[in-house]
Amino acid sequence: MRRRNFIALLGGAAIMGPLPARAQKSAVPVIGVMAAGSPTQWGVTVFGQGLSETGYIEGKNVAIDFRWAEGHYERLPAIAAELVSRHVAVLVASGGSTAVLAARAATATIPIVFMTGADPVKIGLVASLGRPGGNVTGVSFITAQLDAKRLELVHELVPQASVIALLVNPGNPTAESNGRALQDAARSLGPQAPILKARTVQEIDAAFAALGQLRAGALLVASDSFFFLRREQLVALAVRHAVPASFDVREFVTAGGLLSYGPSLPEVWRQAGIYTGRILNGAKPADLPVLQPTKFELVINLTTAKALGLTIPQSVLLRADEVIQ
Repeated sequence: MRRRNFIALLGGAAIMGPLPARAQKSAVPVIGVMAAGSPTQWGVTVFGQGLSETGYIEGKNVAIDFRWAEGHYERLPAIAAELVSRHVAVLVASGGSTAVLAARAATATIPIVFMTGADPVKIGLVASLGRPGGNVTGVSFITAQLDAKRLELVHELVPQASVIALLVNPGNPTAESNGRALQDAARSLGPQAPILKARTVQEIDAAFAALGQLRAGALLVASDSFFFLRREQLVALAVRHAVPASFDVREFVTAGGLLSYGPSLPEVWRQAGIYTGRILNGAKPADLPVLQPTKFELVINLTTAKALGLTIPQSVLLRADEVIQ
């Protein structure tokens, strides 16, 4: 009897066929994250926090494939191609226009969420900030405008400086246009603004060595993923050469830099996580307006100012969001 019942059950299962789809394990979507820089724990963490706000938890109902170019921009096209070949559900690009342009060149169908300081309309990523169109949207903090503000701040700290040098990475597609914009801004303030270029560790050393010949009274370091990766080197050289330097994000100042003005990078990553989750939930990139930070942080390191023999005006200190003693 038991044997007959067992055979009958087998027969019934054969007639019924495979288990219903709802009983099978559903596929977990994969997010591909490509970044021009190096891994940062806060970037990974807050991106996950943003995702969780839309109902996605890594390892539970979504997987994330992080790829880092470590400041080598030439690696980005291959990274983008690899992630596209994995058929990721969303491609996230961080680290400036180089990363997002590589992502855009790799796919015209997979949704792309970017984090960039470039003007996304100017470089042809979106039709407009309000209605991006196509498969691309994200978070933009237009660094050319922020760099002009940083130039004003460093000029306010060192008003006697007749030369404020600009350090740019020629490997960054926006370096030339941002450099011209900064020189225009410098002319309105008075100082000369010679441009120094560096795309390697050795060229950074050479750029600082040239500051003495230029008689530069201050330095503005342009926003760039490679420079962020080399922030310890840049900060140490600025102190060694006794040159007041302005940077784009607070991580330089916590490492010993004098001044930074720019967006909160962790918040940018969190917003990108939220947009990625919304797309996984069915939103179309074409309908998601490009986000722009609503708050920019002014951070000052008084210990570094003292080492440089600088007295920070009270008017600047009162505007600071954070003062490191």
